[in-house]
Amino acid sequence: MLLDGDEWRAMLRGFRSEAWRLETLPQYLVPQEAEELEAFRAGKRVDPHAYSSAYTEDLKRLRGEGKSKGRVHVLTRPLSEYLRFEFSRYYAPHVLAGEDIRILDVTERDNPLPDVEDFWMFDRSTVVLMHYAGDGTQISRELYEGDLAPFIEWQRIAVAESVPFLEYAERGTE
Repeated sequence: MLLDGDEWRAMLRGFRSEAWRLETLPQYLVPQEAEELEAFRAGKRVDPHAYSSAYTEDLKRLRGEGKSKGRVHVLTRPLSEYLRFEFSRYYAPHVLAGEDIRILDVTERDNPLPDVEDFWMFDRSTVVLMHYAGDGTQISRELYEGDLAPFIEWQRIAVAESVPFLEYAERGTE
């Protein structure tokens, strides 16, 4: 079953305790980000300590309700322009608002998650596969109806093998 619109928004809002995502691409082409990406290219940056958006406010609300949202991004250096943008524009303020964002840099090591594609997992009971074109344009979101054990294991590996975003960013690895 493909998820879109209201069904997808309900999935993102309706989890009981944990929403978690694995990201594996060096770039995600999202039309809604085009203006912000252009501003980034022009040298404009957000202050992660002062930044507020509907997403950061939602993260704070979730944390207050005892819920968690997290992700691991698998990447290699040098960082793509999009990843530098994502780190600055989204990851830094989102971590400060309560999202557990981690980085799994596989530049100088074997990828412990070879061939695993992007997915969201909600409450370790529901998985949504994220399908993308080669350029990072989202094609679809598909509700997965098979065995969840591999996804739970991939989450365990991703978290165990990664480092917190702020720790990674402090290293200045571009």
